[in-house]
Amino acid sequence: MMLLVPDEIIFNTEKAEKIKDIMESTYRLILYSRSHLADDLLNAYIDQISSFQELLSIKNAQMEAQTEEEAIEYELALKKSVSFVVNEIKHQINFRTEIQLFQLFRLISPEAHSNHPNKYRQRLVQIGKYLCPDPFRLTGLVSELFYQMTKIKNPLMKALYFHHELVRIHPFSDGNGRTIRMAKNWMLMYELYPPIFISDKAEKLEYVRTLENSFLLLTRKEGKWNSWTEAFFDQELNRLLNNASAIYNRVLAAGNLREA
Repeated sequence: MMLLVPDEIIFNTEKAEKIKDIMESTYRLILYSRSHLADDLLNAYIDQISSFQELLSIKNAQMEAQTEEEAIEYELALKKSVSFVVNEIKHQINFRTEIQLFQLFRLISPEAHSNHPNKYRQRLVQIGKYLCPDPFRLTGLVSELFYQMTKIKNPLMKALYFHHELVRIHPFSDGNGRTIRMAKNWMLMYELYPPIFISDKAEKLEYVRTLENSFLLLTRKEGKWNSWTEAFFDQELNRLLNNASAIYNRVLAAGNLREA
């Protein structure tokens, strides 16, 4: 397996700028409001962010759970990991190291971690028709991925690139999706973007299909950007755009209510 080189990424900068503009407009409303109380807007912002953080746990649990009992177990672990991430962000700590990746893995998939403490998977795994890299290559690939991330300046591109490539590597024996999506959201929330998640069954099927096809084409033409890889990045940006817009609209509505 050859990792995507960041220079090869075709990124929708226009959509990324739109997301950034929406979030900046939201903060301007909160900070510089004169016609109504700013605390109303801040409360609306906090309520919407808290709602997204709650959904982040619920939806991520639903993504992989096979039974109701599993969903409850996963959700509890994910809530712990969200609290951990929020506390790290509060202390100005962004996600950038393998140690942090294992911290998330331990919180999100404690049973798998206890079976292989601080180790990557020891067996071959497959995602649909895509065969993930051999276990002996995992350490080198993950280290290279963290190195490649240092070359990416745009925080959105960095988070989405990490998500795509680490799912493709699939380093853990279990809990890869939950752990990787949480790491991505840590990076997004640190940069004051909203967390994102898969909302429903149809979106989940699209997500899985897009990743599998992206990985298969990257296996046939190593390191070459393709339409399915581009589709994944675009779908993730759409999720960000939707959540950023929801935050802005919630804050704006609070202000309009006060003015009325």
